[in-house]
This record gives sequence, C-alpha cells and structure tokens, in this order.
Amino acid sequence: MNWVILALVFILLVIVVLNVRIVPQEHAYIIERLGKFKTVWYAGIHVKIPFFDQIVNKISLKEQVFDFPPQPVITKDNVSVKVDSVVFSKVFDPQKYTYGVENPIAGLQNLSATTLRSIIGGMELDTTLSSREAINTQMEAILDEATDPWGIKVNRVELKNIDPPKEIEEVMTKQMRAERERRQTVLEAQAHQESVVSRAEGDKKAKVLAAEAEKEAKIALAQGEAESIRLVYEAQADGLEKLKEARIDEGVLRLKGLEALRDVADGRATKIYMPTDITKAVSTLGIVAESLGIGDASSIDTSTKPAPAKVEDPCVGDETSAVGRASAEVGEEIRVDLESRRKDIL
Repeated sequence: MNWVILALVFILLVIVVLNVRIVPQEHAYIIERLGKFKTVWYAGIHVKIPFFDQIVNKISLKEQVFDFPPQPVITKDNVSVKVDSVVFSKVFDPQKYTYGVENPIAGLQNLSATTLRSIIGGMELDTTLSSREAINTQMEAILDEATDPWGIKVNRVELKNIDPPKEIEEVMTKQMRAERERRQTVLEAQAHQESVVSRAEGDKKAKVLAAEAEKEAKIALAQGEAESIRLVYEAQADGLEKLKEARIDEGVLRLKGLEALRDVADGRATKIYMPTDITKAVSTLGIVAESLGIGDASSIDTSTKPAPAKVEDPCVGDETSAVGRASAEVGEEIRVDLESRRKDIL
C-alpha cells in the first residue's frame, strides 16, 4: 500500500514539474484550454493544467527588423525602378497577433509592397529620388494603421535603395555632369568678377593713400619752411636785442655799417651806398678817389654772384619717389636760404 502511495505521489510530482513553465523576458505564450483561447503568459513562472491547457504560440515582444526583397515599382513618368524597403515593428497584442491573421509577416510584406507601389506611383522619378523622408513617413502611417488589427506596431519604415534602369542612370549621370560643369563655370565667373573688383578697390585705396601721403608731405614741408623762417627772424631779433643790451659805441656801429657796405658794393653793384656823414667817412677810410671817380677805379663786375654750393642728399637715389625728391629739394633750398641769412647776420 505504501508503495502505491509513493508511486502516485511521484507521478503527481512529475506531472506538476512537467507542466511548470518559465516565460523569458520580452516573450509571451498563448494558452488555450480545450481548444479555446484562455490567457496570455508574460515573463515569469506559470503552471498549466495537464491535459487541458496547451501552449499554442510563443511570441517575441522585441522590436524586429524585416528586410523585404526589392519590389518593382512604376513611377508617374513610366519609369520602372526597384525599391528595397526595411520595416521596424513589434508585437503589442499577442492575442491579435495569433488570431488576427494567418501569417502576419507575409501580410506585412505584401502590405508594404502594395503601399510602396501606391505612393511612388503618384510621383515622378526625380521627386521619388529626392523625397525619401516623405515616402518613409507616409508608409509608416499607412502600415501602422493597417496592422493594428494584427497586433503589430510599425515603428519605422526606411527605403534602402532605389535602383532605376541602366539607361536612366546613364542619362542621370550626363545630367549631373552637365550640372556640375555649369556650376563650375558660374563659380569661375564669380571668382573672376570678385578678383577684378578686389583689384580695382585695391588700386583705389592705393591712390587714395598716395594722395594723402603727398598731401601730408606738402603740409609738413610748408610747416618746416614756415618754422625755419620764424627761427631766422627770431634769431635776427635776438641779435638786435643782444646788440642793444651790449650798448655798442658809435665806432663799432660805423664799422658794421661799412662791412655791410662792403657786401653791397662788392664790385657787381651799379650804385654805391654811402653813409649820411659822407665827408667824415671818406676822409677816414681813404676812399675819396674811388667815390669821386679819380684814380684807378676798378670796373663794375656784372657777373652773377655765386650761390652757395648745394649738397646732395645721400638718402635720395634712383628708387626715391617724386614726393621724396621734392622733399629733398625743398630741404636743400631751406638750408641754402638759412646759410645766406646766416652770412647776412654775421
């Protein structure tokens, strides 16, 4: 009797162990009882009733990627292209996924192909090639709505490739080459225009700067000449002030006057200037004969009075500009004038 009980207990334990199921994470099991849908098992441990409950489907709840083969599609301008699409989807209702359609993946593939033909059939080839994002958005919305009764959620649709015929590719290649050549020609023309404008602006700025430099140089020369004249007259005034302060006697003044007369009457003058006290001056210096035209009077020298020698500026060379040469000439004239004025003062 004990052996029978132990055997029964052992059989019951084996039956219980065999009917314990552990559902992995992101999976779902569809349970039917006596051929009728009973429940859905999600992740965790579950026990089914032996001989009554049956696992009819094991579904993955992870997002899946379906890479469907290329589909031939005719565009609005009657160009046949092959379009390769990828669909990202996941199961959100295991019950609908099991009982909604016989083969959900095949249904999704066929629905994707028909939707693709419908969308691209209303577009021209150029629009199709440049509107992938719009096509993806439309397909995602249509497929997601159509697969709701199947328990499938379409998260994203992508067009991998759009392959036009070879002859269309050749035409597109020629068109692309012509467009690139046109852009190159336009860019070269724009670059030439910009270079000409930049060169003209540079010449304009250079001329403006040269004119400003010449103006500033002339102003500086004029200021320098004015300053030199002012200094000469100040020096003369200071000399007169010094003479006044020195209280020079009459004999020194007379001697200076005669020295001035010597410079004036240096043999080149046609007139002779004499002091007011001519009688005393003539008798003192013994120039009576020459002043009256008696004796060996020297002839008048009508030759040009030699000017002070000019000194060449060592900074002026063949590469010196016209403004630089003019500045050097004005500086030399100022130096000669100052030298002459210095001799007159002395």
